[in-house]
Amino acid sequence: MDMKWFLFSFEGRINRQPYWLYWLAWFVLISVVQSLTGDWASGQASMPTTLIAIITIWTNLAVQAKRWHDTDRSAWWILIGLVPIIGPLWALIVTGFFSGTKGDNRFGPDPLA
Repeated sequence: MDMKWFLFSFEGRINRQPYWLYWLAWFVLISVVQSLTGDWASGQASMPTTLIAIITIWTNLAVQAKRWHDTDRSAWWILIGLVPIIGPLWALIVTGFFSGTKGDNRFGPDPLA
């Protein structure tokens, strides 16, 4: 898989495995930076943690868009996360646990094919 496409492109589809691996890597990165900067002890975000969070906004959106595409939904479904309580829960269920569309869909070929 081309990492440039995976992290920065909003086109195409990915299945659940790379989606969860991305979030695991992101969590580990943030955890390591917070541990090194003492953010956990102070309860406040340091400059490195804040910069990483800002930089990864684009990659987070790109990965989510490709996962919504795999379920044959527009990337505009990312906005469901703005609905309090129900929105993030719905997004987690659909992008994290639903399997993608079998075969090709309007967003590209099946990533498992």
